[in-house]
Amino acid sequence: MGLRLPSWSYDPPHPGYWEPVTSTIQWCEEDYYATPYAAEIVNTLTNLMFVFLAFKGIRNCRKHGHDTVFLVAFVGYLLVGMGSFLFHATLKYPMQLVDELSMIYTTCLMNYATFSYSKSRQYALTLALGLISLALFITLYYHYLQDPLFHQNAYAILTVVVLARSMYVMEFSLRPSLRKNEEHFKLHHRMSMTADQKEVSRSDDRRNEQILATMWLLIGTGLTIFLSGFGIWQLDNIFCSELRTWRREVGLPWGILLEGHGWWHLLTGIGAYFYLTWGIWLRHCLNGRQEQYNLVWPTMISLPKIVRSKYSNGIVAPDVAKKIR
Repeated sequence: MGLRLPSWSYDPPHPGYWEPVTSTIQWCEEDYYATPYAAEIVNTLTNLMFVFLAFKGIRNCRKHGHDTVFLVAFVGYLLVGMGSFLFHATLKYPMQLVDELSMIYTTCLMNYATFSYSKSRQYALTLALGLISLALFITLYYHYLQDPLFHQNAYAILTVVVLARSMYVMEFSLRPSLRKNEEHFKLHHRMSMTADQKEVSRSDDRRNEQILATMWLLIGTGLTIFLSGFGIWQLDNIFCSELRTWRREVGLPWGILLEGHGWWHLLTGIGAYFYLTWGIWLRHCLNGRQEQYNLVWPTMISLPKIVRSKYSNGIVAPDVAKKIR
């Protein structure tokens, strides 16, 4: 006889407090098996990851003076989590719209932050009007179609565009900018540089390369986590009937581990947090503030954050002091 972990059986569905279901889509988790007050209990509670990370991001933006657009983005991220919480708890169509459209609006905001950087006011205004019009079109057309596939495709396109643009900026704007600044300093001080200043200059070169390498690692990690969540969710859709059978065979609480859409919430929430953190750091470096802000990311399994350096309040770092002496 094989070893069997302690478990208890799934209850038959309870009459739901929020019935009838009015959403245009349902997920693989069975409805109202744990409580009459949450249609999909795992899909509901896993959205608390978004809420936790949103407050963490908002606090970090306020404490360390990051650009306002990222504070607003974390507020949008919070609305995504709260909307999804309410949607999966109730399976009501209005809550479905709050969940799905907040994803569109937040991604449009990040597109604005990415494409408007260093552009003229006229360009930024035109871009803002264009993105508002696009968001309005997606809202109205989605409400008309009521086809979740349209929303998923729209969100995927917006996400790919903003991610590709941010990577392009990092590699083709930030990297040349960092090199140009160092080369400019060396050109004007080549004859008068002391041995200490030459060493600091070489150290800055290494630091800049390290910043870019770590940026790639940060966004690569976030993207891997995000896509892992997407992959698990697709498996959840494809093998739903088998997964429901396996859940009932293993019982609770172990069946919770087979809730693929819950894993989607956890992993995409973390992946999106990594992207926003990367975006904050990229913006500071583009603004030439890499001396003033540091990435704190002790281990690969920890959550990264961007913090203000102790040398950012008018205190000159020792290496910088040597360089300008």
